[in-house]
Amino acid sequence: MKTAAGPAITLEELQLAARNHGLPLEALRHDVTPLGLHYLLTHFDIPHVDERTWKLEVGGRVDHPVTLTLDQLKERPARTLTVTLECAGNGRALLARRALSQPWLQEAVGTAEWTGTPLAPILNDAGLAEDAVEIVFTGLDRGIQGEVEHLYERSLAVAEALRDEVLLAYAINGQPLPPQHGAPLRLIVPGWYGMTHVKWLQAITAVDEPFRGWQQDVAYHVRESEEEQGRPVTRILPRALMIPPGFPDFLARTRFVEAGPCTLEGRAWSGWAAVERVEVSSDGGQSWADAELRPPVGEFAWSGWSYAWKAEPGEYELSCRATDAAGHAQPSVAEWNYDGVCNNGVQRIRVVVRET
Repeated sequence: MKTAAGPAITLEELQLAARNHGLPLEALRHDVTPLGLHYLLTHFDIPHVDERTWKLEVGGRVDHPVTLTLDQLKERPARTLTVTLECAGNGRALLARRALSQPWLQEAVGTAEWTGTPLAPILNDAGLAEDAVEIVFTGLDRGIQGEVEHLYERSLAVAEALRDEVLLAYAINGQPLPPQHGAPLRLIVPGWYGMTHVKWLQAITAVDEPFRGWQQDVAYHVRESEEEQGRPVTRILPRALMIPPGFPDFLARTRFVEAGPCTLEGRAWSGWAAVERVEVSSDGGQSWADAELRPPVGEFAWSGWSYAWKAEPGEYELSCRATDAAGHAQPSVAEWNYDGVCNNGVQRIRVVVRET
């Protein structure tokens, strides 16, 4: 993957940014993100799928291969889960030397109510062979990345795929999946970064050796150079985000706030465990104070938080950080890596407090 040394956004990155979109941070006020505001990343093209003829093939190392239509999937037991999704590349554009890819700042997140049928019973009905080690999920989207032409495919270890909360989703926020979110069917793996949630599913295949597809074996690794294999990206690291207070300058997005009591609010989440602490700083991270944390929106979704700030006239840098129950703490600055993934460094908001 190419890298850019300076802050200037390239034409290649601009093309990607025009196709994808993040969550406007003021929309963090919603417990469940309205559909049009949920972050969206499409690697290649949005496939054209005829739901009347579409079928899901379940095969590989199974005793009884299964073919399912959308109607047959909807006839199976349904479950709705509220899940926070975040792109593994969230924060990439903030790195001093960044990978040339989707130039996310910190807005690649959203929380939705996903409805579908659990995956585990389907795999159990098909009869997983004893030597099956991974489940491969194949989408209909095709393209070239890393000079390799391929369908978008990812895999999960059998134990992960059989978790009760892993869904084959056909609806979002009570509506049928729209094309850009993977219609007619997509994978939902609560707690994992967005690359795992394969869209436009066409096949689920049990295999008896680790899957080596490009999106699994090359992409989405924390590594220092192109030559390294690195560490695979899995679950979402803790992050807190603040709703920018006051109102913005159009271009710089500097915020303007009137002096006096000011309630700072936001959301915090982690894919490893529930968030148990959120802290807020108004002096560029030199000192921190605990915010009030609310219960999560769902078992696999973000929590709201608030902090009473006494805004005195002057200029400030506001920040927030999260710590989860598993002991993962959000760093002030994330460590650099070649692909620009898992950058959960703290948010920084420049605020000018004016005399009332």
